[in-house]
Amino acid sequence: MVHKAAIPFVLALLMTHPGFSGCDHDREDVFNQAPPQKIEDLEADVDGDIYLDGRVYISGQPSEEAIEELGRRGVTVVVNTRTPAEVEDREKVPFDEEKIVRDLGMSYVSIPLGGEDYPYNPEAVQQLAEALSTEKGRVLIHCLYGGRAAYLWVAYLIQNEGLSLEEAMARGEAMVLKPHPVGRLLDRPTKLVFVQ
Repeated sequence: MVHKAAIPFVLALLMTHPGFSGCDHDREDVFNQAPPQKIEDLEADVDGDIYLDGRVYISGQPSEEAIEELGRRGVTVVVNTRTPAEVEDREKVPFDEEKIVRDLGMSYVSIPLGGEDYPYNPEAVQQLAEALSTEKGRVLIHCLYGGRAAYLWVAYLIQNEGLSLEEAMARGEAMVLKPHPVGRLLDRPTKLVFVQ
């Protein structure tokens, strides 16, 4: 499991990694300036909340019915950031998500994040950028409760959409991310900075 304290370092790596460049698509194609919107009218179950930011949904684990409903709302690709062990746990996810997604005619992308075997890394952002550039419909990025999905989205916004760290983190915090616990413990605002 990646500790929250490692996130500034991970974000610093993302910004300084030499192999990254922006996508060749309009900013409005994926992201717009409107604040993320909490989706209140989804009839099917999702663990935690679900938000729409531009054409990207961020959520926790969707039920089979939620995947079907999101498909009717224009989702053409599902990006799952859960690890293989999580995905294969039929007590927590009692269906084959990849099969359901593909049977519905959507694309399925696995970008596992979490634990020593699947650390947070710049390649994950590149995989997400590739999925977003090849798919023109709406996209669902999810994990168990939305945290990993939101961090991946925040990193994408910085790396590929030109948002500052503060702007992107504000979008993440408007969804599921919480301010850093040290700041909360000290009752002071905290600020992430990139290390050069």
